[in-house]
Amino acid sequence: MQVKAVLFDLDGTLLDTAGDMGAAANHVITALGLPPLSAEVLSRTTSDGAYALLQAGIHPALIEQHGLEQLRRRMLAFYGENLCRHTRPYDGVAELLGWLDQRRIPWGVVTNKPAALTEPLLAGLPLFAGCGVTVSADTLPQKKPHPAPLLHAAGRLAVAAAQCVYVGDHRRDIEAGRAAGMVTIAAAWGYISAGEHPDDWRADHRLDSVPALQHWLQGAFGATC
Repeated sequence: MQVKAVLFDLDGTLLDTAGDMGAAANHVITALGLPPLSAEVLSRTTSDGAYALLQAGIHPALIEQHGLEQLRRRMLAFYGENLCRHTRPYDGVAELLGWLDQRRIPWGVVTNKPAALTEPLLAGLPLFAGCGVTVSADTLPQKKPHPAPLLHAAGRLAVAAAQCVYVGDHRRDIEAGRAAGMVTIAAAWGYISAGEHPDDWRADHRLDSVPALQHWLQGAFGATC
């Protein structure tokens, strides 16, 4: 099978956003008089999203009193105003995306982050200038683990799904990629949720660093690019 394009999850795969996501969650949590989430909790919870971060720091009675959705809106409002204070690409990401751009290999991002946050975040980072497609949580009626966002991204790149690689750090990424018929790679360097083990996700490959991913992709594309 020829591999012709690469799709990536965003948080925990290309970008370490835990600092800014954590600051937004802790802004809401500490306003309720509660202690902030630790770095350890942030590292294992960020990929599960805003709801999970808030639930990790606020006990159920307070959540019921204030309303989880209202708390989430407060968190995302703060996050939207502070998108890239601590966020950084993982080591090797700039080199990897530069290599893809240099070889004119189509690539894109499929994330469960809302477009109102995804688009300004990527627009503020020059290394994403070559991104060929961005699919956010609200681009379609479905989001991961449904395969529709991945299939939509492949279509936008004009590449068959079976000729795409999808890289992500969460079980839902691998489930979505498998359902879409793509080659799946578990990003073991990312935000692995508590109790989760990438080897259990049935990905086609598990890699432990971005440089290891680039090495794998260089091999996959070596005969075709």
